[in-house]
Amino acid sequence: MSINATLFLQLIVFLILAWFTMKFVWPPITKALDERAEKIASGLAAADKAKSELSNANKRVEDELAKSRTETATRLADAERRGQAIVEEAKAKATDEGNKIIAAAKAEAEQQTVKARETLREQVAALAVKGAEQILHKEVNAGVHADLLGRLKTEL
Repeated sequence: MSINATLFLQLIVFLILAWFTMKFVWPPITKALDERAEKIASGLAAADKAKSELSNANKRVEDELAKSRTETATRLADAERRGQAIVEEAKAKATDEGNKIIAAAKAEAEQQTVKARETLREQVAALAVKGAEQILHKEVNAGVHADLLGRLKTEL
């Protein structure tokens, strides 16, 4: 065969191969490449969307944390104020109770003083009567001299 016929035959075989490749092989390859590109693009879009959602979620979390910190600080301040008020109230109650106890003790001491004075007056009157008996060497009748003894008690 001649070189021209071989070249012509090779050209025909090449064109048949190119046509077959373009008709049957190339469309599935381009379809697979397009699907892969779509998957990659949708994956990148989903990643971008997830990043923005994560960013928004982080902002919401920071806002909630700031809000809870503020609320916690407010509650702590309220609790501290309530605690101080309770302490002050307890101090006031203790002071009132102390004053009542002191007043009761003073009243009781006054009563005991009056009682002791009465007892002492009676004892002094009895001693005065005994002394008068010994001075007069005779018995003094308390019933007869009750008025005199009453005046003596009041003077003491």
